[in-house]
Amino acid sequence: MESKPHPGALIPVFLCYSGNMVNNGSKNKKRAVVAMSGGVDSSVAAAMLARDGYDVIGVTMRLFSAPNEQVARLNKSCCSLEDVEDARSVCRKIGAKHYFLNFEEEFQKHVVDYFVREYERGRTPHPCLACNDRLKFEFLIKRAELMDADVVATGHYARIVNEGTEYSLLAGVDPLKDQSYVLYTLNQDQLSKLILPIGDFSKDQIRDVARDLGLPIADKPDSQDICFIPDGDYNRFIEPRLTKRSPGEIVDIEGNILGSHEGIHGFTVGQRKRLPIQNNTNRPMYVTDINADSGRVTVGTADQLMRSRLFASRVNWISGEPPVKPRKLDARIRYNGKNAAATVWANGLDAVIEFDEPVRAITPGQAVVFYDDDLVVGGGLIETSLPESADVADQSVV
Repeated sequence: MESKPHPGALIPVFLCYSGNMVNNGSKNKKRAVVAMSGGVDSSVAAAMLARDGYDVIGVTMRLFSAPNEQVARLNKSCCSLEDVEDARSVCRKIGAKHYFLNFEEEFQKHVVDYFVREYERGRTPHPCLACNDRLKFEFLIKRAELMDADVVATGHYARIVNEGTEYSLLAGVDPLKDQSYVLYTLNQDQLSKLILPIGDFSKDQIRDVARDLGLPIADKPDSQDICFIPDGDYNRFIEPRLTKRSPGEIVDIEGNILGSHEGIHGFTVGQRKRLPIQNNTNRPMYVTDINADSGRVTVGTADQLMRSRLFASRVNWISGEPPVKPRKLDARIRYNGKNAAATVWANGLDAVIEFDEPVRAITPGQAVVFYDDDLVVGGGLIETSLPESADVADQSVV
């Protein structure tokens, strides 16, 4: 398998550069549209491309407008006016054009509304998945075509390789920063137009590159929160945007009523804190199930969170073709989770996943992503955990 050209693949060469990185000696330059958040990763991705002779166009996406009282908090998250100016400053440094494009309407529809509706259904969404799937790549690729650009680039820690006409997605080299989990929705056409320049490096190396180049964001902290909820208070954000509430009982595994609640949107599978119940045991209690139809929230002990099987929908296979037989793979059920050995049964856009050993807190609304070593095979959305006794068709496993 041949590696797709990765701009900046050799750090020693890159570190030879200093001062202004404008490269005017290259003829027939390729053009790259780079999604720039104002952070270290996307800034270095743009600088690597400029170094390698690309005509770089930086694009910062305006995704939402924050109330005045949140502006200070946004400066500690992302998407602030300070971030926009940081992106512009980097573009000036590397001799690139910069555009600030308004995507507020699309972000509201495809990310914020989706986020709230999922919580209304008792699910726990991952907004970065929706943002990548419906916004960053789809819209940026379209915009790149209008700009006569050859490729789109981002600062994700993941890698793309190609063999002939087939493209593959691999985890980033730095396991602590790997972002391949949120990229499983990419298809072959998108991968063919995408470059991920920093996936071959660790975060420390990327910061070293930024410092060597004198980029003003070299020591800028990473954003930690969901960009549109900078204070981390999900309930305060969701409450005024609800279109319905589903109040109900809180029960234990045996159905004993332990309390009540005002809406399932305030809970997620695996949650321990802020449970309005009377716990008469000396063991901590966790949310183990949320029933959107009845509004019932079930709680149990840590061992009652363990499950071995799940059902996933809207499954995307990176190759474009689902496996025809059950396949032994590793599966990850949350962004910062660990891969666990499993067998995957594909059925069209759906899949059943059975883990070799029980895993903790299978959470509807999150993604399950399949790996073969560091190769991303595909992934889908978790719909529900499945009973341990359910039968699976007897097929040969590959």
